[in-house]
Amino acid sequence: MKFSFTLLLFLLTQFVFAQLQEGFVYAQDSLPELRVELRYCYDNNFVGKQIDGYVNEVVITTTQTMEALKKVQADLKAEGLTLKVFDAYRPQRAVNHFVRWAKQVNDTMMKQFYYPKVNKRNLFKEGYIASKSRHSSGSTIDVTIVNLETGEELDMGSPFDFFGPESWVSNTNLTEKQIANRQRLQNVMLKNGFRNYPQEWWHFTLKNEPFKNQYFDFLVE
Repeated sequence: MKFSFTLLLFLLTQFVFAQLQEGFVYAQDSLPELRVELRYCYDNNFVGKQIDGYVNEVVITTTQTMEALKKVQADLKAEGLTLKVFDAYRPQRAVNHFVRWAKQVNDTMMKQFYYPKVNKRNLFKEGYIASKSRHSSGSTIDVTIVNLETGEELDMGSPFDFFGPESWVSNTNLTEKQIANRQRLQNVMLKNGFRNYPQEWWHFTLKNEPFKNQYFDFLVE
């Protein structure tokens, strides 16, 4: 009976781990110092609700992205810093959720926090919402830098997921400290194989994506 229970437990464990798409990993397994705050697992985001496809607060990336993040972490740890992850792999169903929300132009519950100066009717036209996302390919990650000891975020001058020029990489309407903090993030990510997205200081994609133009839909769990 004990043998049968052990075998059953083993098979169940194998089944759970088999659910992760081949070529993807749980980044936290190799990068335990990562701070994680997956906003789409909860209601603290521009939609104001938990987003479809987000079940557990786990950071899923392609294997290649995780290896690049190891180098980023090594550089930051030498300065007493670490990355904080807001989003990584994003299932297509989550992107579909964003699209549905954007079309509901009267739902402006989170406008004052995330897009106070943007007309919701223009979210597609201005590039804030799209039907496909590089996140669904598994090699894009949204991050900031925090103090390794305290977890305090460096001041980047605008919140994560804020829609507007305030979040653009080229924005210079910031304090010297905020500019320096943004530049530190840009430098360490670009140095280690990522490229940025000009409209979002937090958004980086691995230059050599293994699944470029492939969009996955397995759950974040």
